[in-house]
Amino acid sequence: MIMGSPKWQGTDVPLASAAAEAEQASALSVWRLLREDVDCVKSRDPAARNTLEIVLTYPGVHAVIWHRLASRLWRRGIKFPARFLSWLGRFLTNVDIHPGATIGRRFFIDHGACVVIGETAEVGNDVTLYHGVTLGGTSWTSGKRHPTLRDGVLVGAGAKILGPITVGAGCRIGANSVVIEDVPPAMTVVGIPGRVVKPMADRRRVGDGRIDLEHHLMPDPVGEAIVSLLDRIEFLEARLAHLQSERPRARGATADEAA
Repeated sequence: MIMGSPKWQGTDVPLASAAAEAEQASALSVWRLLREDVDCVKSRDPAARNTLEIVLTYPGVHAVIWHRLASRLWRRGIKFPARFLSWLGRFLTNVDIHPGATIGRRFFIDHGACVVIGETAEVGNDVTLYHGVTLGGTSWTSGKRHPTLRDGVLVGAGAKILGPITVGAGCRIGANSVVIEDVPPAMTVVGIPGRVVKPMADRRRVGDGRIDLEHHLMPDPVGEAIVSLLDRIEFLEARLAHLQSERPRARGATADEAA
């Protein structure tokens, strides 16, 4: 008996259905993927004015174009040309995406500077990265060693997501955070190392359906802890001062009783 074998009835096979969906997604034409990559910029960058400007002046879009082409070659076993296209894309855009990385639909790298995405990284649909983001590995061994970002993840500038971990759908990673553990869906992570600080229910939502770009307005758990400590110290100092003021009175009352 094979452990984990699925049980079903009839001719509807769940695994076959999932495989068919994956095959359909991978069969999308490069031009359709690139058109979606360009169109999504308009909803995520207020500075984007028209399609021509995006295509000609956005290095993040250029990096995705080079990766789409290199990735097709890589998956067909044409390794060296894929790596050369990847290097050329890095030279022109300052964005390093390994051709073996799996990138979903409507992927946007804002500003497109100093972003690094490793070979076994997996990025879902509708993901946004800001400049300086690293999806890096933590092991010299082969196999899965880079992170997986589910759909709708937003990663702030300078954040590092390291190792074969999974960041759940809808998460926000604060600027300059270092994430080294799995993150549940719909959470906000900040700090070094990254800590979950805010669920989706507590976030601000944008009324027109666009993503919330105010990723700099995040709670500071370290600052909150320091504030709590300062409040406690202030309370203890006030209590100590009160006890010290009561001490001479107690001594005077004792002296009167003795007399």
